[in-house]
Amino acid sequence: VQLAESGGGSVQAGGSARLSCAALLDTSSTNYMAWFRQAPGKGREGVAAVDRDGFTDYADSAKGRFTISQDNSKNTLYLRMNDLKPEDTAMYYCAADAHNYLYAGGWLDQARYNYWGQGTQVTVSS
Repeated sequence: VQLAESGGGSVQAGGSARLSCAALLDTSSTNYMAWFRQAPGKGREGVAAVDRDGFTDYADSAKGRFTISQDNSKNTLYLRMNDLKPEDTAMYYCAADAHNYLYAGGWLDQARYNYWGQGTQVTVSS
């Protein structure tokens, strides 16, 4: 397994959580890393992404509440989530774009990513 998420669990609305993604690959060599989520009965959607220079991009639902960060010394990706809402309930997945070519699509385009973790569940109760 190249990517392993942790940090999920049950949180009350308004609370916070931090997800971690430990990577066996060298995160400094990736083009992008990202977090996606999939709620029950819905498709997987992009939440946040970070490029190799540290620039970030967020889905509208995450802006102002979530922060993505990457620690290349630990080969670990993080997602800090504040002011959680019941609609944030989902399985959260870590993903890495480690292609040796530049993908032309968007940062939160699932097709960009060629490594995926198994996911960690976040449940937000009202």
